[in-house]
Amino acid sequence: MTPERLGLLWGITVFAGAGARLLAALSGLQGVVLLLLSGLLIGRSGLGLVEPLDLGLGLETTVGLLVSLVLFDGGLNLRLPGDTIKATVLRISLLRLLLSLGAGVLAAHWLAGLGWSVAAVYSAIVLGTGPTVVTPIVQQIRLASPLGDVLEAEGLVLEPVGAVLALLLLELLLGNLHGWRELAIGLMSRLGGGVLIGLAVGWLLSEVLRRLPSEHSVGLRLQLTLGVLFLMFSIAEWLLPESGLPASVAAGVVVGRRPSTQAGQLDELIRELARLAITMLFPLLAADVSWAELSPLGWGGVSCVLVLMLVVRPAAVSVATVGLPLDWRQRLFLGWLAPRGIVTAAVASLFAIRLEQAGVLGAGRLQGLVFLTILMTVGLQGLTAQPLAKALGLIDQTPDPVNDTSLPAKPSEAAP
Repeated sequence: MTPERLGLLWGITVFAGAGARLLAALSGLQGVVLLLLSGLLIGRSGLGLVEPLDLGLGLETTVGLLVSLVLFDGGLNLRLPGDTIKATVLRISLLRLLLSLGAGVLAAHWLAGLGWSVAAVYSAIVLGTGPTVVTPIVQQIRLASPLGDVLEAEGLVLEPVGAVLALLLLELLLGNLHGWRELAIGLMSRLGGGVLIGLAVGWLLSEVLRRLPSEHSVGLRLQLTLGVLFLMFSIAEWLLPESGLPASVAAGVVVGRRPSTQAGQLDELIRELARLAITMLFPLLAADVSWAELSPLGWGGVSCVLVLMLVVRPAAVSVATVGLPLDWRQRLFLGWLAPRGIVTAAVASLFAIRLEQAGVLGAGRLQGLVFLTILMTVGLQGLTAQPLAKALGLIDQTPDPVNDTSLPAKPSEAAP
């Protein structure tokens, strides 16, 4: 691929994402829905202007680094105040790991027609909800606490777990792992190793940021943070594949609790970069989807996703929240909102390539079913989240400091 064509690929992708963001701001529609549609428009299913596979090995590297930034930002802003939220996140994560994983395998095999092994990989890939999708939805509809905290934390916990588990199931399918014992050991070592790496690097980075003299600009702190993050992710992936995801979350959690006079400015810059990463990744990965992969799934694929949305998720949430001080309205909303995001799309795209190279049947159907899951969950749940939250009375009624002009300016923004 020539440098000119490569530049054109990125230019079209970023422009399409920015256009989707602008349309979302002007129309009030969910940005993540429009980002997906923009990718379908410029990719194989639409105008054919962008072919992600033209990036070659650079696709996996680029996606991995940008996803690490998104997960680091999620960990950076993760807040779990109160025992109720922590208990809710823990219960939902554990029960979904058990119930949703098994139910997803059955639904993908019986309804979508995937083989048992490929169905298991699919179920693990779609296990985690996407913080890259949940967070913008929660912020846009201004969901009242504690639901927003629970939904964001659930995604940050389960998405790395699902990605690691999917990789190990893929290795088991390809014959690189032998038996469930090796799979269990691999799961614990990658998750545990990634978390330990993230905690250590996060502590080191927070100490460096804390000790930097205050006269150093926030730009230098941002560059240092990104350099450490990308190096940590690359080393973790080199040592233990897929461990870079939990490492990124753990590092973000540690750095997010650091004492620093410039923490707010730095965190906001990282959040803007994470939003830019989402703006680039969603159209790029959606451009890889073709109708030839979606159409053979038919009503079986649609039924599979609907079962996960309307039966499996609500059942897991209902069981997980028994005995917790959440009313039926909060349980209903938690049981409905579970969109899949960037990590799900990235893992599906990369795994489908590996399955095709290995000659495994069903690789295209796997990717098609994963993207059908993303399209249906993001589309249906993203568009209905705000009306449902309003109908249930779950909107935060406190004034928005960003948009409410009646509030006084912050001291740093006030006129001298």
